[in-house]
Amino acid sequence: MMRETSTRFGREGFGFAWLILEPLAFCIGVLILWTATKPEYEHGVRISAFMMTGYMCLILMRHMIQYSTAALQANVGLLHHRNVKPVHIFVSRNVLELGGTTVAFVIVYLALMAIGQIDLPEDLLLVYSGWFLLAWMGQGFALIVAGLAMRFELIERIVGLLTYILVPLSGAFFMVAWLPPHLQDLILLIPFPHPIEMLRAGVFGEFVETHYDPFYALAWATVFNFLGLVLIASSRDRIDVE
Repeated sequence: MMRETSTRFGREGFGFAWLILEPLAFCIGVLILWTATKPEYEHGVRISAFMMTGYMCLILMRHMIQYSTAALQANVGLLHHRNVKPVHIFVSRNVLELGGTTVAFVIVYLALMAIGQIDLPEDLLLVYSGWFLLAWMGQGFALIVAGLAMRFELIERIVGLLTYILVPLSGAFFMVAWLPPHLQDLILLIPFPHPIEMLRAGVFGEFVETHYDPFYALAWATVFNFLGLVLIASSRDRIDVE
């Protein structure tokens, strides 16, 4: 994992700090834009708190997926070591993304608390559960994308498009309760909104209506991880170790 940190961020300048500064900068930029252009409240929810909880979740998923495709190429030399497998490289990168984005989330949350834009979470355990369930799901999806990219060069070229498709499907910028009933049923068939709704339920409590099924999301996340591991293991012979 330390090798992955050094490979990706280098030893000069901000180095490892970019792991936290990158998602932090993205979130602060979008937060400023939303608060400057939108009303203070949306459906009774303070817009800054709503945006922060959604956008940090989106960043976590997008970064895991986007950066997974380049992880193997950047660390292919490690595969000369018998005990290092491709999956170790992918998981190390995802764990780093989780750590950096989690710290950025906490920093933004505390900053919003300091200026009175958000309160302490109503249910901290639910916040943790939603966040780490989202990370488990994001890693599984990232492993699938990485495994497919090892087989098909086209996947690496369109991974940016795939992450943009996540924006309307993730539930990061809307809540299920805001949709018409027939659309609620459809969007809840997609696993990604469930952990985000869980996290928001933990932050806002009963004041905000949320819809989620943790077991449905956990089942999908586990299937994603299983399929991703199978794809990566079956693509091992396609790696060119120079």
